[in-house]
Amino acid sequence: MDYFNSVLSSACAAHLHPLQSVLNAAARLVTRRRKFDSILDSMHYDLRWLPVRQRIHFKTCVLVNKCRNHTALSYLTEMCVPVSTISSRRHLRSAAHYDMTVLRTRLMRYGPRSFAVSGPVLWNSLPAAVRNPALSVLQFLRHLKTELFSRAY
Repeated sequence: MDYFNSVLSSACAAHLHPLQSVLNAAARLVTRRRKFDSILDSMHYDLRWLPVRQRIHFKTCVLVNKCRNHTALSYLTEMCVPVSTISSRRHLRSAAHYDMTVLRTRLMRYGPRSFAVSGPVLWNSLPAAVRNPALSVLQFLRHLKTELFSRAY
């Protein structure tokens, strides 16, 4: 379920529905619910699992955070460039909000799905409090999951 998260980040609901069905079936198995019982409340309150779309966003944002902290692979770190590191853009408001530079792409279908584009776009959509570089890794994960839970439910 956790492969190709940046490619799936802008996928339509029809492509994510089978993955959500697998996640729902796993939740039913873990909570021992019947096939036609509602599982949404159990996923939210009992298991604390995110829906598939927010799970994809979570994994992508965690990877961008690793790139920002230089703990990811070097070729991924090169794709995530903070606005504050570009000398001509240091005075912009986005530099003070810890934004990442979003690369332009010529491909309409697959360009925005690449990690170089989808990662910074998802990162920039988070509140500045979540993107704060003073947060530890565990604090970042906690704030990110809380933010995505509030968007999902």
